[in-house]
Amino acid sequence: MTHPRLYAIIDRARTGERPLAEVAEALLGAGVRLIQYRGKQLPSRLMFEDCLEIRERVSRARGIFIVNDRADVAMTSDADGVHLGQDDLPVELARRILGRGKWVGYSTHSLLQVRDADESSADYIAFGPIFATWTKENPGPVVGLAGLAEARKVTRKPLVAIGGITVGNARAVIEAGADSVAVISGLLNAPDLALRAREFLDVLVQPA
Repeated sequence: MTHPRLYAIIDRARTGERPLAEVAEALLGAGVRLIQYRGKQLPSRLMFEDCLEIRERVSRARGIFIVNDRADVAMTSDADGVHLGQDDLPVELARRILGRGKWVGYSTHSLLQVRDADESSADYIAFGPIFATWTKENPGPVVGLAGLAEARKVTRKPLVAIGGITVGNARAVIEAGADSVAVISGLLNAPDLALRAREFLDVLVQPA
Protein backbone atom coordinates (compact mmCIF):
# COMPACT_ATOMS: atom_id res chain seq x y z
CA MET A 1 0.00 0.00 0.00
CA THR A 2 1.08 3.60 -0.52
CA HIS A 3 1.34 5.21 2.89
CA PRO A 4 1.19 9.02 3.11
CA ARG A 5 4.28 10.47 4.81
CA LEU A 6 2.25 12.55 7.28
CA TYR A 7 -0.17 10.69 9.54
CA ALA A 8 -2.19 13.40 11.29
CA ILE A 9 -4.02 12.52 14.49
CA ILE A 10 -6.96 14.61 15.65
CA ASP A 11 -7.28 14.04 19.38
CA ARG A 12 -10.56 15.51 20.58
CA ALA A 13 -9.03 16.25 23.99
CA ARG A 14 -6.41 18.49 22.33
CA THR A 15 -8.37 20.54 19.83
CA GLY A 16 -9.39 23.15 22.41
CA GLU A 17 -12.31 25.27 21.30
CA ARG A 18 -11.71 24.61 17.62
CA PRO A 19 -14.53 22.61 16.01
CA LEU A 20 -13.43 19.23 14.68
CA ALA A 21 -14.68 20.09 11.22
CA GLU A 22 -12.51 23.20 11.18
CA VAL A 23 -9.44 21.19 12.25
CA ALA A 24 -10.06 18.55 9.60
CA GLU A 25 -10.65 21.14 6.87
CA ALA A 26 -7.43 22.97 7.75
CA LEU A 27 -5.36 19.79 7.59
CA LEU A 28 -6.95 18.52 4.40
CA GLY A 29 -6.69 21.92 2.74
CA ALA A 30 -2.97 21.93 3.48
CA GLY A 31 -2.53 18.60 1.71
CA VAL A 32 -2.85 16.05 4.51
CA ARG A 33 -4.38 12.82 3.19
CA LEU A 34 -4.34 10.54 6.23
CA ILE A 35 -6.21 11.46 9.39
CA GLN A 36 -6.83 9.42 12.51
CA TYR A 37 -9.52 10.35 15.02
CA ARG A 38 -8.76 9.75 18.68
CA GLY A 39 -11.49 10.13 21.30
CA LYS A 40 -10.41 8.06 24.26
CA GLN A 41 -12.96 7.64 27.07
CA LEU A 42 -15.67 9.45 25.14
CA PRO A 43 -19.22 8.07 24.89
CA SER A 44 -19.69 5.86 21.84
CA ARG A 45 -22.42 8.07 20.38
CA LEU A 46 -20.23 11.18 20.51
CA MET A 47 -17.35 9.29 18.91
CA PHE A 48 -19.66 8.07 16.17
CA GLU A 49 -20.96 11.57 15.45
CA ASP A 50 -17.43 12.99 15.42
CA CYS A 51 -16.29 10.29 13.01
CA LEU A 52 -19.16 10.90 10.62
CA GLU A 53 -18.27 14.58 10.55
CA ILE A 54 -14.58 14.01 9.85
CA ARG A 55 -15.04 11.03 7.53
CA GLU A 56 -17.28 13.04 5.21
CA ARG A 57 -14.57 15.67 4.77
CA VAL A 58 -11.75 13.16 4.38
CA SER A 59 -13.76 11.28 1.76
CA ARG A 60 -14.34 14.45 -0.23
CA ALA A 61 -10.59 15.05 -0.22
CA ARG A 62 -10.02 11.42 -1.32
CA GLY A 63 -8.04 10.78 1.80
CA ILE A 64 -7.85 7.96 4.33
CA PHE A 65 -9.74 8.11 7.63
CA ILE A 66 -8.74 5.89 10.56
CA VAL A 67 -10.46 5.50 13.93
CA ASN A 68 -8.33 4.89 17.00
CA ASP A 69 -9.07 1.83 19.16
CA ARG A 70 -12.71 1.26 18.23
CA ALA A 71 -13.39 -1.20 15.43
CA ASP A 72 -17.14 -0.90 16.03
CA VAL A 73 -17.11 2.87 15.54
CA ALA A 74 -14.87 2.49 12.50
CA MET A 75 -17.34 0.05 10.97
CA THR A 76 -20.50 2.02 11.69
CA SER A 77 -19.01 5.32 10.50
CA ASP A 78 -17.66 3.66 7.32
CA ALA A 79 -14.11 4.70 8.14
CA ASP A 80 -11.25 3.39 6.05
CA GLY A 81 -9.80 1.48 8.98
CA VAL A 82 -8.96 1.21 12.65
CA HIS A 83 -5.77 1.63 14.64
CA LEU A 84 -5.29 -0.75 17.55
CA GLY A 85 -3.17 -0.58 20.67
CA GLN A 86 -1.67 -3.44 22.65
CA ASP A 87 -4.74 -3.60 24.91
CA ASP A 88 -7.35 -3.38 22.16
CA LEU A 89 -8.95 -6.12 20.08
CA PRO A 90 -6.59 -8.53 18.32
CA VAL A 91 -5.77 -7.57 14.74
CA GLU A 92 -7.51 -10.58 13.21
CA LEU A 93 -10.73 -9.99 15.14
CA ALA A 94 -10.82 -6.32 14.12
CA ARG A 95 -10.33 -7.38 10.52
CA ARG A 96 -13.29 -9.75 10.76
CA ILE A 97 -15.42 -6.90 12.11
CA LEU A 98 -14.40 -4.40 9.44
CA GLY A 99 -14.32 -6.75 6.48
CA ARG A 100 -11.97 -6.83 3.54
CA GLY A 101 -10.46 -3.73 2.04
CA LYS A 102 -10.14 -1.82 5.32
CA TRP A 103 -6.90 -0.80 7.01
CA VAL A 104 -5.87 -2.24 10.36
CA GLY A 105 -2.90 -0.60 12.07
CA TYR A 106 -1.19 -1.78 15.23
CA SER A 107 0.88 0.04 17.85
CA THR A 108 4.16 -1.46 19.06
CA HIS A 109 6.79 -0.37 21.55
CA SER A 110 9.48 -3.05 21.33
CA LEU A 111 11.18 -5.17 18.70
CA LEU A 112 9.37 -8.25 19.98
CA GLN A 113 6.03 -6.54 19.44
CA VAL A 114 7.11 -5.43 15.97
CA ARG A 115 8.00 -9.03 15.07
CA ASP A 116 4.62 -10.24 16.33
CA ALA A 117 2.81 -7.52 14.36
CA ASP A 118 4.81 -8.43 11.28
CA GLU A 119 3.39 -11.94 11.44
CA SER A 120 -0.19 -10.63 11.73
CA SER A 121 -2.37 -9.28 8.93
CA ALA A 122 -1.85 -5.69 10.13
CA ASP A 123 -1.52 -3.33 7.17
CA TYR A 124 0.98 -1.10 8.96
CA ILE A 125 2.86 -0.99 12.24
CA ALA A 126 3.21 2.06 14.46
CA PHE A 127 6.38 2.18 16.58
CA GLY A 128 7.39 4.48 19.39
CA PRO A 129 7.67 6.68 21.24
CA ILE A 130 10.61 7.80 19.14
CA PHE A 131 11.18 10.85 21.34
CA ALA A 132 9.77 11.92 24.70
CA THR A 133 6.07 12.66 24.52
CA TRP A 134 3.39 13.97 26.83
CA THR A 135 0.45 13.09 24.60
CA LYS A 136 -0.19 9.82 26.46
CA GLU A 137 -0.66 9.52 30.20
CA ASN A 138 1.69 6.53 30.49
CA PRO A 139 3.98 6.45 27.45
CA GLY A 140 6.37 3.57 26.97
CA PRO A 141 10.15 3.97 27.14
CA VAL A 142 11.64 6.16 24.41
CA VAL A 143 13.00 3.96 21.60
CA GLY A 144 14.96 6.67 19.77
CA LEU A 145 16.14 6.75 16.18
CA ALA A 146 18.42 3.77 16.78
CA GLY A 147 15.47 1.71 17.97
CA LEU A 148 13.51 2.77 14.91
CA ALA A 149 16.34 1.69 12.64
CA GLU A 150 16.31 -1.73 14.32
CA ALA A 151 12.54 -2.00 13.92
CA ARG A 152 12.95 -1.29 10.21
CA LYS A 153 15.14 -4.38 9.92
CA VAL A 154 12.51 -6.76 11.29
CA THR A 155 9.50 -5.82 9.15
CA ARG A 156 8.70 -5.00 5.56
CA LYS A 157 5.31 -3.58 6.48
CA PRO A 158 4.85 0.20 6.38
CA LEU A 159 6.32 1.61 9.58
CA VAL A 160 4.71 4.64 11.21
CA ALA A 161 6.88 6.44 13.76
CA ILE A 162 5.13 8.21 16.63
CA GLY A 163 6.08 10.18 19.72
CA GLY A 164 7.55 13.65 20.06
CA ILE A 165 7.91 14.23 16.34
CA THR A 166 8.33 17.84 15.21
CA VAL A 167 9.10 19.68 12.00
CA GLY A 168 12.70 19.84 13.19
CA ASN A 169 13.21 16.10 13.63
CA ALA A 170 10.69 14.59 11.18
CA ARG A 171 13.16 14.20 8.32
CA ALA A 172 15.62 12.33 10.56
CA VAL A 173 12.81 9.94 11.48
CA ILE A 174 12.15 9.15 7.82
CA GLU A 175 15.87 8.68 7.18
CA ALA A 176 16.03 6.24 10.13
CA GLY A 177 13.54 3.97 8.37
CA ALA A 178 9.97 5.20 8.93
CA ASP A 179 7.56 5.31 6.02
CA SER A 180 5.38 7.85 7.79
CA VAL A 181 5.32 10.05 10.89
CA ALA A 182 2.31 10.28 13.18
CA VAL A 183 1.86 13.70 14.74
CA ILE A 184 -0.54 15.01 17.36
CA SER A 185 0.87 17.85 19.48
CA GLY A 186 3.24 18.95 16.72
CA LEU A 187 0.15 19.85 14.70
CA LEU A 188 -2.61 20.61 17.19
CA ASN A 189 -0.48 22.92 19.35
CA ALA A 190 0.20 25.20 16.38
CA PRO A 191 -1.83 28.42 16.15
CA ASP A 192 -2.03 27.95 12.37
CA LEU A 193 -2.81 24.30 11.65
CA ALA A 194 -2.62 24.60 7.88
CA LEU A 195 0.75 26.34 7.96
CA ARG A 196 2.19 23.75 10.34
CA ALA A 197 0.89 20.88 8.22
CA ARG A 198 2.50 22.38 5.12
CA GLU A 199 5.77 22.74 7.03
CA PHE A 200 5.68 19.05 7.86
CA LEU A 201 4.82 18.08 4.29
CA ASP A 202 7.58 20.26 2.88
CA VAL A 203 10.12 18.47 5.08
CA LEU A 204 8.74 14.98 4.52
CA VAL A 205 8.58 15.06 0.74
CA GLN A 206 12.23 16.08 0.29
CA PRO A 207 14.28 13.56 -1.69
CA ALA A 208 16.17 11.10 0.48
